Amino acid sequence: MTRAERRATKTLEQGDESSAKRRGFSVRTRVLAGMLGLMTVAFAITGTAVYLLQVGTMDARIDDSLKRSAQEFEVLAARHSVRATNAEPLTAEALLYAAMQQTLPAKHEGMLSIVDGKIRWTAPEVVNTRLEEDPEFVSWVLNQASDEYIMLQSMSTTTSTYRVLNVPINFTQSASNSHLIFAYNYSAEKHALNRGFLMYTVVGFTVLLAAGAAGWLLVGRFLRPVALLRDTAQQISESDLSQRIEVVGRDDLAELTITVNAMLDRVENAVVSQRQLLDDVGHELRTPVTIVQGHLELMDRNDPEDVDQARDIALSELDRMSFLINDLVTLATSNSVGFVQPVPTHTGTLLDELLDRAYPLGERIWRIGHRVEIITNLDPQRITQAMLQLCSNAVKFTAVGSTITMGTNLVSISDEDQVLRLWVRDEGVGIAPEDQEKIFERFGRGRNSKRTEGSGLGLNIVSAIAEAHHGHVGVDSQIGAGSTFVIEIPIYLESAEDEPDTDY
Repeated sequence: MTRAERRATKTLEQGDESSAKRRGFSVRTRVLAGMLGLMTVAFAITGTAVYLLQVGTMDARIDDSLKRSAQEFEVLAARHSVRATNAEPLTAEALLYAAMQQTLPAKHEGMLSIVDGKIRWTAPEVVNTRLEEDPEFVSWVLNQASDEYIMLQSMSTTTSTYRVLNVPINFTQSASNSHLIFAYNYSAEKHALNRGFLMYTVVGFTVLLAAGAAGWLLVGRFLRPVALLRDTAQQISESDLSQRIEVVGRDDLAELTITVNAMLDRVENAVVSQRQLLDDVGHELRTPVTIVQGHLELMDRNDPEDVDQARDIALSELDRMSFLINDLVTLATSNSVGFVQPVPTHTGTLLDELLDRAYPLGERIWRIGHRVEIITNLDPQRITQAMLQLCSNAVKFTAVGSTITMGTNLVSISDEDQVLRLWVRDEGVGIAPEDQEKIFERFGRGRNSKRTEGSGLGLNIVSAIAEAHHGHVGVDSQIGAGSTFVIEIPIYLESAEDEPDTDY
């Protein structure tokens, strides 16, 4: 294991230890706790509000029932008063008896009849609420019940709390003290209500448990991309960048997964390109360094001719290294933002400027074939660099006095999509079919190329410039007949002065 690998491993181990110390509850746990907390608060608020409403409804129902009992007694008393005669006058005791017989109390409601300070009648046996069995209640009725007014009030004993309606009965011809007592066992009514809300609490707690179990599974499923992201990030190392996260669903997390995968693609491409660049640079620079070192070691310092020859070789190799470094710098920036800066460019003017710059490259017959006159967005400096590289390449593999032709064409791919083609045609030696893809690779060379001719990066730079314009470069070549290199760039026209033509 190298020193860098040991340092990276130690850093990862320290990161794992520090993250373990910082790690608290997981996102899954926090999300579930928050969800259950909100549900609990919602249940509590809803239950409390409903409970208070039910208590208010129960109080109103009890009071309404007691008031109706008083009204029914008044109707009964009026009816018996009409039926009374001198022979059989209406007495309080008879009226109370009739009321006790004809009134059926509600659940948790009881009745008592008081005559002359004693209990005279009690509710039928079918009535469950036995007021007479509560001594404190009986004592309160006998001693504190009003003799003049109908009163609705609450009173409590050690046994229960009651809602009491006291109906006094007064006859002018009778001096007896009589009362009809209706009373609700308020504690029993409220106990029944509380029992119902106890069931509500049990059901709510059960629902929370079920929701927690379901939420645990659902949150785990929703956060699966995050877990996959974590696991994939842990598996990614300097030697293996091929891991990708499975895209699950079509939500925001799925979009995050796609974005992270795209980022990993860019990272992998950058690392692969970096490794390839380092390998190629090491290989390409080793040769001139070895040549210079060998000649310097074998140089006879006392022989001026040998010194001049070694000096010339060293300067030549250093020039080649300088060109190589410049090309590598260009390729290193080809993937960065701002490598190309498109501006509205007139293709006719650009082609004329290219022709002027191509003349010094070699003693060839330079001419323009077909041309289009349009204005489109492209980087004129980068396109000029690419086209001059193709022209320079054509000069290397053609004879003096041969013809090199440049041109542009506008090709319609569909009703909306158009491609600008910039091309260079030569009459050189041609390129073998098996080499036509290889020559665009970094340091790629065809069979006709010599090791000392250029850096081997020229066509790769042309390809990078075309790709930066969202296009590509290609070649059509035949051995002994020449080659045509074509840069294709998708365009958006601003004006046009010529019809499209697809002929070279």
